[in-house]
Formats: sequence, structure tokens, C-alpha cells
Amino acid sequence: MAADETRDGVALTNLDQPLFDGAEATKRDLVDYLDAVSDRILPVLRGRALSVIRVRPGQPPFMQKNLPKYAPDWVRSVTMWADSSRRQVTYALCDDRRTLLWFANQRAVEFHPALFVGDHPTHLILDLDPPENSPENPPEHHDSFSLAVRGAFLVRQALADAGLAGAVKTSGAKGVHVFVPVAEGTAPDDLAAATRALAARAERLDPALATTAFIKEDREGKVFLDSTRAGGATVAAAYSPRIRPGVPVSFPVAWADLDRVSPRDFTLRTAPGLLGRADPWAEHMPAPQRLPADLVEEGHTIPIARVQAMHEGKRRARARRAE
Repeated sequence: MAADETRDGVALTNLDQPLFDGAEATKRDLVDYLDAVSDRILPVLRGRALSVIRVRPGQPPFMQKNLPKYAPDWVRSVTMWADSSRRQVTYALCDDRRTLLWFANQRAVEFHPALFVGDHPTHLILDLDPPENSPENPPEHHDSFSLAVRGAFLVRQALADAGLAGAVKTSGAKGVHVFVPVAEGTAPDDLAAATRALAARAERLDPALATTAFIKEDREGKVFLDSTRAGGATVAAAYSPRIRPGVPVSFPVAWADLDRVSPRDFTLRTAPGLLGRADPWAEHMPAPQRLPADLVEEGHTIPIARVQAMHEGKRRARARRAE
């Protein structure tokens, strides 16, 4: 296939094809965006096992974890055990501009790096998901992003009460991500415990607004404080585009500005101009912190949400069968 253009030795093809339905953007726009922010997005991808979400013409988006056999030999990789699929997976490492451009040419729109470097967790993360629309919770009753923002401020208060600080970004969809860098040597099970405890403390600050209920039907129209991102889970990287109408971007925001922005402000087209030469994710990120012992201790008393939800789901299914 003839290349439309070559950058950094990477042949780029079909650049004028639409990116996906509703994107209002072409593959060239994706390539140009990732190239423009390469020096900002590469630091959050480098050294981390990478999953990407790709979208081919006429096909639904799909997540790619395994590095394809046809990948160039200069794309670095790491082989790790994946709990979700119960097998060894060879992940790409997106460590340089050339690899980023290769992924862009593969129509990789979303970049989801591991939360570990090697086997060391680097961040405590809470993913704040606003309530879904429902007959009891129609869209005209709320701006879902503003609810997620209010939830994020609860998390910020819970962090401050624990002597911790974090950085915040839009998810690029309808939610908010709070990242807290943790000191090297933090044990993964202690990190997971502290994440559960932090979510529980934020929920207690305003239980009418926020919930840690993992089962959707139990959330009652509240903001979900998702504490399950510890371990093998991923979240979209800062500066990653998302496969949504208009191609929004997960974008770092100062805490003071969080209630003055909308996810629609930050798109593949607008983000480079808003950034200029700045790297707000690096600038807003606090130094790594040690997790307070009482936070970790509290978290170890809280059941793991996915496990608890699985058992509760089975219990409810048995109850329905018995009716």
C-alpha cells in the first residue's frame, strides 16, 4: 500500500479517511494530534504495558492488548500475566515518537497504559462516573459532568483529610479521574486497600451525592466512586483521545478550574492550541506520597468490590429463582 506520507520512518496511509462515524475528523487529524502532543503523552505511556482501542472502517471499536505479529521489530514489548484473561499477554511499550506514529497509523485512538511500571504501582486512582440517564434520572434533571466534578471535590477533601494530594483530569467521556502518585515500594494490596478506604471516606462526606456501590442498580442516581482501578485495570491516559462524537481528549485541569470546564472543551482539534507548549499533567502532579497507615488499615477491612458484587449477584439470582 502506497504511503500518503512518511514521518520518523513510519509510512502513513489512508490519511484522508474518516476516523469513525461521528468523529468529524480524519485519520490525518488523529496522526497530527498525537504527533503534536507526543512529548506530553509519551511520558505517561513510557515503560508501561499498553492496551489500545482501535477502530477500523466499517467495524466496531475493539481493544487490542497483544502486540500484533506484524508489528515492526523496533516496537518494544513486555510479556505479563493478565488476570482478566488468565493468560500471558505480550503488550507493546510505547516509548518513542516512532511507535506512537505507528499506533496512530493502526488507527489506535485510545491509549490505556498499565498503572504499573514493571511490577511497581505508581498511582492510586479513583474513577468518578456520573449516573446514567434513566426514567428516574432524566438528562434534563442534571448535567452529569457537573455531578462527577462535585464527586471529585469530595475525593479531594478526603485526600486532604488524609494528608494526601492528587491531580485531576477529564476522562474524555463524561467522568473525572483523580490520580495520586504513590511512593516506590507501595505494596499492590495496600494500594488497593487505600483506594477502597479513600472512596469510602469520600462517600461518607456526602452520601446523598456519591456511592461506592459496584452494582449499578444499587447506585440510586449517584456518582459512582470507582475504587477498582488498582491492580490490572487501566484508565485512558492523560491526553488520550476517546472514541466519542467529536473525538474528545482526556485533559488535565487545575482543581480551581474543574467546575468551569466541560469535556467538550477538549478535543483532538482544540487540545494542542489550549496546551501550547505546556504539560499541565506533569505540572499539576504532586510528588509521590506514602499512604497513611490508618488509610491502608481501614481499606483492608472493606470487601473487594468486584468479589462482593459477584457473590451478591449470585445471591440475588438464587433469590429470584426461589420466588
